Amino acid sequence: MKKQAHIAVIGGSGLYDMPGLSARQEVRIKTPFGAPSGPILLGRLKGVPCAFLPRHGRGHVLLPSEVNGRANIWALKHLGVERIVSVSAVGSLQEEFAPRDFVFPDQLVDETKSRASTFFGAGIVAHVAFDRPFCAEESRLLCARARGLGLHAHQGGTLVCMEGPAFSTKAESEYHRRQGYSIIGMTVLPEAKLAREAEICYAPAALVTDYDCWKEGEEVSSEKVVKNLAVNVANAQRLIAASVAELAALPRRCRCATALAGAIFTQAPAASRRTARKLDLLVGKYLNT
Repeated sequence: MKKQAHIAVIGGSGLYDMPGLSARQEVRIKTPFGAPSGPILLGRLKGVPCAFLPRHGRGHVLLPSEVNGRANIWALKHLGVERIVSVSAVGSLQEEFAPRDFVFPDQLVDETKSRASTFFGAGIVAHVAFDRPFCAEESRLLCARARGLGLHAHQGGTLVCMEGPAFSTKAESEYHRRQGYSIIGMTVLPEAKLAREAEICYAPAALVTDYDCWKEGEEVSSEKVVKNLAVNVANAQRLIAASVAELAALPRRCRCATALAGAIFTQAPAASRRTARKLDLLVGKYLNT
């Protein structure tokens, strides 16, 4: 596998391009799991080989539930990506997380219902550790750089990922608040689980656009979301440009880099050869079938 990118940015709502990316070229990757969200933009940002993928496709044509997470993560792994910065819009569930703030959560709750969240099955079983769902080293670096840029950034907190595409009901919003969750979004899963299986460091930069619908007088509306999103996206682009060189130089001492070591329960002689070939990009160094 020829390494074409070290860092990848998955852009969420509003983040459809990466200014400052030079030597641009678009590539289309075929994966065993179908087509990614669209062509992947390769280039160099601050001298670092990077990949950029709009999560919802060009022109924002994919619902959160329609995003092919397996194809997206597989394609980035194929390009040699070792770190992903995932940018997404979120609603706030607590007073201290205000619209236009940045949150770098350290925990995750899965409330999705209909998304393929693993590469495995069909004759090969793996159970990766997911107690710490995001790369802590990457998150800390991103948060520090955000604060250095003068952005109001929070380190830590719990992100709850809902199915969507409708926003929360009042009852759901109040329930999530009582649970102590910090922010709510629709797109971090299954990305985070798939990135862990692919042994890629993954950290979300969550951009607060609204107070969900729990706060009287601050109910979520498309108008408010779009207005705050424009400001957040510009700041996210600044953050990525300011962080990319340090991210590329950050040693991978975390568990993300070896997540599959000891996680494959299937004994090599019993593993499906067909599935082993299909998953060779992930399991080739662990299975000799």
